[in-house]
Amino acid sequence: MSAQAPGPGRRRVSAGLPDFPWDLLEPSKRRAAAHPDGIVDLSIGTPVDPVPAVVRKALAEASDWPGYPLTAGTAELRQEITAWTARSCAAPSGFGVLPTIGSKELVSWLPTLLGAGPGDTVVIPEVCYPTYEVGAQLAGATVVRADSPPDGVRPALIWVNSPGNPHGRVASADELRAWVAYARATGAVLASDECYLTLPWTAQPVSVLSVCDGDFTGLLAVHSLSKRSNLAGYRAGFVAGDPDLVGELLAVRKHAGMIMPGPVQAAMIAALADESHVDEQRTRYAARRELLAAALVGAGFTIDHSQAGLYLWATRGEDCWQTVDALAERGVLVAPGAIYGPGGAQHVRVALTATDERVRAAVARLAA
Repeated sequence: MSAQAPGPGRRRVSAGLPDFPWDLLEPSKRRAAAHPDGIVDLSIGTPVDPVPAVVRKALAEASDWPGYPLTAGTAELRQEITAWTARSCAAPSGFGVLPTIGSKELVSWLPTLLGAGPGDTVVIPEVCYPTYEVGAQLAGATVVRADSPPDGVRPALIWVNSPGNPHGRVASADELRAWVAYARATGAVLASDECYLTLPWTAQPVSVLSVCDGDFTGLLAVHSLSKRSNLAGYRAGFVAGDPDLVGELLAVRKHAGMIMPGPVQAAMIAALADESHVDEQRTRYAARRELLAAALVGAGFTIDHSQAGLYLWATRGEDCWQTVDALAERGVLVAPGAIYGPGGAQHVRVALTATDERVRAAVARLAA
C-alpha cells in the first residue's frame, strides 16, 4: 500500500528544513571509521569526560520524584541560576531566569515562542550554529545573515553568539552594545547565545547582560551546562534576561509542557554551585587545544579566531569537503564549515572533545 500523501493541515514540516548536518557527514564518518586504529571523531563536539561526581550524587538523591515538576523550576534552582548569572555574567540585579531542556530546544523554538512568523525577519550571524536558521524556518520567518547591524531591516529577533560556534570568535563589549542599541532602535528582541562563555583562551568573553547598564528590556542570554559541566546528556540549560520576556516564555512553555525533569533540576543546582569541576575540565580542554592547534599548523592549516570555546576553526584554502575527505582518509573526522553558512565554505571545525588518547592519535596522524 502506498503511503498516503499529506492533506490540508498535514504538511510535512521537515520538507521545508535543510538536510540534518550530521547526516551529510555519514559517508566521511564511515571512511574515517575504517582506519586500522579506529576513528578520531572531532566533529560534533559531544563531551566525553565523566559527569562530575557532585552532579551524579545530586541526581541520585533526587531520583524519587513521582510528581510533576514545575516549568519554572524549583525555587532553589531559580535562586542558583540567578546567583550564577550575577557572578559569571557580571549581571546586575533585576533579570528573570527560566530553566530550559538544554539550549538547542530553546534556540529552535524561540522565534515561535515569541510569536514570530511569516513576514518577520530573524537576524543571525554570517557563520553560525545551524539551529538559529532552523528556528526561523519553523516559525515561517525570513533569515538575514549579518555580523553587524544591517541597514534597512526591522527584525523581530536577533541572534548574537559569543564565543561563536563554530569559529570561537569573541565579540567585544562595544560590539555587543551596538547590537543592544540596534535592537532597541528597531524594536527587536536580542538573544545572546553564551553557551561557551566559561571557556576563554586568548580573549575574555562578556555577557550581553553586563553591557546593558542594568536595563534588560528586550534582552535574553542563553546558557547551557552541556559543555561547562559535561551535561549534554542531562539536557540542562537556562535563559536569563528581560523579566517580561522570561515571563512570556514561561506562560507559553507551561501550556506546551516544556518541563525540565525534577532530578535534572537537582543535578543542575549542584553543577552551578560548584566551580572546581569546571576548572578541571577547562584544564583538560586547554591541553587538548594546545596539542591539536600545533598539529594542525604543522600540517599546513591556518587557524582563524578560535579565541574561546570548544573548537578550532581551521583552513588550508580549499573547499571544506575536500579537507573533510582528506582528514577522513587519516581516520580523523571534522565538521565542514559550509554547514554553518556560506562564509564557512573553506574552513573545518575541529572539536576539542575527544579523550586524551584519541587526541594524541589525531596529532600523530596529522604529522604522518
